[in-house]
This record gives sequence, C-alpha cells and structure tokens, in this order.
Amino acid sequence: MPGRPGNTGLPAAGGTSVHALPAVLTRAAPAATAAALTWTLGLAAASWAVALWQLHGMDMGTATQLGSFGFFLAMWVVMMAAMMLPGAAPAVLRRARAPGGAHAVPLFLGSYLAVWALAGAAVYALYRPHGPVAAAVVVIAAGVYELTPLKRHFRRRCRDSLRSGFRFGLCCAGSSIGLTAMLVALGVMSVTWMSVTAILVLAQKLLPPQAAVDALLALAITGLGIWIILAPSSVPGLTPPM
Repeated sequence: MPGRPGNTGLPAAGGTSVHALPAVLTRAAPAATAAALTWTLGLAAASWAVALWQLHGMDMGTATQLGSFGFFLAMWVVMMAAMMLPGAAPAVLRRARAPGGAHAVPLFLGSYLAVWALAGAAVYALYRPHGPVAAAVVVIAAGVYELTPLKRHFRRRCRDSLRSGFRFGLCCAGSSIGLTAMLVALGVMSVTWMSVTAILVLAQKLLPPQAAVDALLALAITGLGIWIILAPSSVPGLTPPM
C-alpha cells in the first residue's frame, strides 16, 4: 500500500496538533518580548514626563534641598526609572525570553528599581547642601572611577544575562555610581544634569567598551571638576542665581 503520513498533524489533548506546538511557541516569544519592551520604554517615558513636571523650578544647584524623605524617595525612583530603564531594555528582553516569559518582567523591573530606591535612601542620609569645592571633589572622583577595574567589572556584569532584577540592579548601580554621584553633586534636581547622566548611562549600557572613549570621558569629567574649582560661577546651573 502507498505510504501514508504517520502522526503528522495528530491532535494532542486539547485539539492542537503536535507539529503546531513549536509554531505556537515561536509566535509567543516575539509577542512576549514586544510586550516587555513596550512596558519598559513606556514606563521610562512616563517617568520622564513626571520628572519634568515635578522638578520644574526645584533645581538650586549645589544648594538644592531634598525636602521630606517620602517626597525625595518617590521623586528619586521616578528619576531613576526615567534615566536607567532605557539602558536596561536589553536585559528585560533577555528576561522575557527566559522561562517565565513576560510574566516575570514586572518582578524583574520592580526588584531592579528597588536597588535604586535603596541608593536613594543612602543619598538622602548622606546629602547636604554644599559648595563648589565639595561638588568638584565628587566630580573628579567620578572621573577617576570611570577608569578603575571595579567600574569595568560592573559594566561588564551589567551587560550579562541575569535572571534576578535585584542582582542586575546591583551590577548596574555599581557601574553607574560615579555618574550618579556626579548628578547628586552638581544638582540632584537638575533636569539638565539628569539628561546628561541618562545619555552617558545609556551609551555605556548599549555600546561595547572602548578604552579610548572611556579615557576621554574620564578626562572630560575630571576636567569639569577642575573647571568648577577654578571658576565655579561660570558653570551653568551650579550655584543658585543671586
């Protein structure tokens, strides 16, 4: 007798053919990653909108007051979501493709932002309105940190596939701690410095490290610190208008 197809298209329990299952799973993966990317970038965009609204008129440079702990922490988390989530998008997509799929993404993002909330609590405990010299010291230290092995280690780990949002957040905080400290020193409520920091963080997360570029960035940050020492009044937004 002529050969007949064996179990091709044999219905499984529930009516779906055995050979159709891989196609279903293949279609589900792009849908999960698309949803994860939409949520991540949408949350970042909404956070930028809230930050621009709330921070209007609050920047006083090095003399900025933080307000109450609850207000500052809420504002800090919004700022970090705006600044850090675009660069975290590749990690979110990798998490969406892992077991658990898109359902695991909210926990991943929540635990990632929890790390930055802890960083915000530390900032609130340590921060005081300060002068240009203190700001310059922090900025120069941030420039030096860009060239340290510790920075390179955390930056590399921040690009790895980590299933834990908390661990991923710790690595990314370690990578961006210098740039974040620079933001706090120059104007913690400054939209301008927030934007500059966000661009640098995004570039470092998405682009492969290059020693020459990293050295130029470190020199630029260190040069900014020296500029602040030599002529603080000429640095835009560093000191409140008289």
